Amino acid sequence: MTDQSQELFAAVDSLLAAVDDGTVLPLPAERMRLREAAGLTRAALAQALGTRVPSIEAWEAGRAEPKGERREAYRRLLEGLAQRHPASTPPPSRSATPTEPLPAPPTQAPEGAVTSPPPTSSASGTPNMPASGERRPTRQTEATPAADSRFPNGPLAVLDADGIAYCQGGILLECPAATIAQLADWAVKESGLGAERLHRHGKDSDPLIVLTARAAAHFGLPPALEDRRALRLADNHPVVRELARAKWKLTRRGFGPWARVYRPAEGGRRQCVQLAVLPWDALDIRTWGSAGLLPAPELAQVLGDYATRVITPRGSAAVCGLELMTALRPPTRPVKDPVTDTWTSGPNPGALTQAVDPAPPEAPDEHPVVTTRSPRGHQRTPAEVLDEEAFEWIRDPEQLTDDECAKPFAVGIDVNMAFAAAVNRLTVGLGAPVHVNHPRFDKKTTGSWLVDLSHIDLDPRLPNPFTPHGLRPEGPAWYATPTVAYAAELGHDITPLEAWLRTESGSYLDGWYTRLRDAYLATMGRLGVKAGMNEADFLAAMEHHKDTDPAQAAVLSAIKATVKGGIGKLRERPQGAGYRPGERWPALERPTWRPDIRAAVIATARVNMHRKMLRLAATGLFPIAVLSDCAVYLSDGPTPLDFLPRTPEDKPLPGGFRLGVSPGMVKHEGTQPLMWAVKMLDEGHNPARHIKGTDAAADGE
Repeated sequence: MTDQSQELFAAVDSLLAAVDDGTVLPLPAERMRLREAAGLTRAALAQALGTRVPSIEAWEAGRAEPKGERREAYRRLLEGLAQRHPASTPPPSRSATPTEPLPAPPTQAPEGAVTSPPPTSSASGTPNMPASGERRPTRQTEATPAADSRFPNGPLAVLDADGIAYCQGGILLECPAATIAQLADWAVKESGLGAERLHRHGKDSDPLIVLTARAAAHFGLPPALEDRRALRLADNHPVVRELARAKWKLTRRGFGPWARVYRPAEGGRRQCVQLAVLPWDALDIRTWGSAGLLPAPELAQVLGDYATRVITPRGSAAVCGLELMTALRPPTRPVKDPVTDTWTSGPNPGALTQAVDPAPPEAPDEHPVVTTRSPRGHQRTPAEVLDEEAFEWIRDPEQLTDDECAKPFAVGIDVNMAFAAAVNRLTVGLGAPVHVNHPRFDKKTTGSWLVDLSHIDLDPRLPNPFTPHGLRPEGPAWYATPTVAYAAELGHDITPLEAWLRTESGSYLDGWYTRLRDAYLATMGRLGVKAGMNEADFLAAMEHHKDTDPAQAAVLSAIKATVKGGIGKLRERPQGAGYRPGERWPALERPTWRPDIRAAVIATARVNMHRKMLRLAATGLFPIAVLSDCAVYLSDGPTPLDFLPRTPEDKPLPGGFRLGVSPGMVKHEGTQPLMWAVKMLDEGHNPARHIKGTDAAADGE
């Protein structure tokens, strides 16, 4: 018996000794009912068995089963309780009706649901397992009832060529489909896959089926897409023709790495399936790392964790970021028509309800509002275009003082989820812009302002907060409201020449921030980095957090990419070789194509960064380089604790950078020798880009 077995059994024996009455039987419904009758909480079981409360919930709902030594310990507990308190009435069958009515049919899991049976033992006592190391599932004799959801099997499944669909929480489903059309039918009608809406006026998430390379080959899909530009199957491909014959349709992007297959709604229920084809690089390595190479059960858990915490994947991280905005703030809601006394669709207050064209300075060069005003090839000046981008600045090495050159280390600190922190409580415009000449500046009014901030004199040892390159502006330029408000905060008079303003505004992204923040903190917690840790413990935990659980590290990477990609997608540029300048492109027809919101978020992140650097400058600390959310300081020691200022009470300096896991706080980005940093500056390179020893852009940080 292993040490882990002894510890688990000892914990179970202790738990059994504390139970005076009650009955627990191995059927899922009985496990929960009799645990409650015995006065045991899920937390108590989880602590004794060395697992998490959600795992106990899954076991009691029949969605998953414990495995290995933990399975044996759980069985020991159930048998012990049953011996002490034999059942006085027959246990309910697995097809028992739930105690509360379900929101909608089906009330039972699909017929094809399967679970992994306990391993049988050989004469030597060693469990008999298939040569591949994976247990083969067997069909359940009865379907497991859905306790509280129309989607008992979770949001998604990873389908392998063996006909088994691997779901979150260890659920296994038999998929009899032989074609993609049959797969879509199965996913919609039998799989029990999907996820409930995130807003009461929104839509449920459609089931996601992820195809491994073997599954893709089984369904007749090629190992790679021949059309590398369009990234889709040809319209005459047998799979596409087969879908058409079965009355399934594809969206405008066709059958590519992320293919959406749908039919018109039937009986008020959507008929739509999202497919992800792994051999076609559906999971971008820059976002998901090596998750696409994981075995199907592990990949199902990784994607399921992301779906549960963020949203069911339906494309790149950028697409997911944008879809999450719409899911949390749907553009429409039911409205009762007072004339006909019937319900109809109306705009949802506080949401982006329709596509609007940007103001000319807010639009990218390709947009029709620019091309119709500017000569072809004209390079727009700051007085003609809004240029709100993140910092990329280095200090002139001639400005380094003797005291700074005596410090042996260059230490980088990086703001956690900087763009997410910037959208927290940020007011953005909701409607179309209105042009105003010589307006009075009001920091509560969202929009873009043409104003001259070149007269403001700031310390050259800090980047100028009004330009991405950190140099003083040379004259009038367009700025988003957060930038102009910061100039006013610094005590300067603001006299705009003109503006494009939005009278209707709101905190559109608040829910988006909250969900991504919670997802980020939950994932970091799984990686051993928790809120409230002291600074030394936080730095130690961050040193190896990505090695703690590579699967959760992939989820973390995807969450970060969702934030940055979602903000970037607000100003999606035209794509495809067939595009011509001045033409409209499909993204312009989305309510969420809003370059002004992107500009406001980036401006806020840049201002937040400068405000904290200015607070440290008051103590004599100045950065030598800044890249987006990373700042590099010279230090006497190799960690942020060696240079970040403290109060006399040994607390972090109020208003400055604080170490911690929460969005807006900072972590240690990397440390290099002083001479390395000075050489970088002399050569015109940005030390913040390479302080980790790698390229920050390549790392996606």
